[in-house]
Order: sequence, then structure tokens, then C-alpha cells
Amino acid sequence: MKTQYAFKALMYLAQKDTDGPVLIAEIAEKKNIPLKFLENILLELKKAGILDSKKGKGGGYFFNQRPSDVRLAKIMRLIEGPIALLPCVSLNFYQKCKNCDERNCGLSTVMKQVRDATLQILENKTVADIAQLAISP
Repeated sequence: MKTQYAFKALMYLAQKDTDGPVLIAEIAEKKNIPLKFLENILLELKKAGILDSKKGKGGGYFFNQRPSDVRLAKIMRLIEGPIALLPCVSLNFYQKCKNCDERNCGLSTVMKQVRDATLQILENKTVADIAQLAISP
């Protein structure tokens, strides 16, 4: 749910990108995301340099990078951690599986293919892409 909420919030911000900073309460209400949960997500995105915020009147969250430069894979790794379904096939979060001979494991071979196919999509799609799809009929 956390990644889904992050994507929903980012899509909303991307759609409002030219309107200036957006209040967290507005995002939470419009996208039906619990406010406290959203606060934590947006703080993570701010720490990563994807978002920034402004306090006071006219304040809120806004993109620190262009939405067209923010890859979905980056968001998923930031929020969830590994994209791979098994730790032994993860590119950035590798861990050896217990009691497994990776060289002779058919499962890891298939999971590498799943990882690569998933990454092919997530590395080539951006927040701007999903924001545009969300407003298209």
C-alpha cells in the first residue's frame, strides 16, 4: 500500500505541477490516503530530493525534480526496497538465499527474468507518464 500511496500522491502532484505547492491535506483528501501515512511518505520523497516543501501561507509540497525525470523504479526502491521477488536476484539488495545453490536453482533463473522484465518497464516509465495516463480517458 505504501508504494501505491506514493504513486498516487506523486501523480496528483504532477497533475498540479504548474499550480505551485500543494497542501498535504489536499493530497490526502483527493487521493483518499491517511494523512499521517502520507506525511511519512512525502518526507521520504523529500529526503531523497524528489520533492521539496514550503512552509506557511501558499506552502505545501512540490517537485524538486521534473516529474518526467523521476523513474518509477527509483520510487519503488526508495519506498519498498528491492524490486526483485527473491533476495538472491536483487541488483541493489542482494542476499544469498538460505540452503540454496544459486548456480543450479531454476527458480532464481526464472526470477531473474521476472526482475529484468519488471525493470524494463519501471526504468522506462516516469511519474509524468503515469500522471498523464491517469487523466487520459
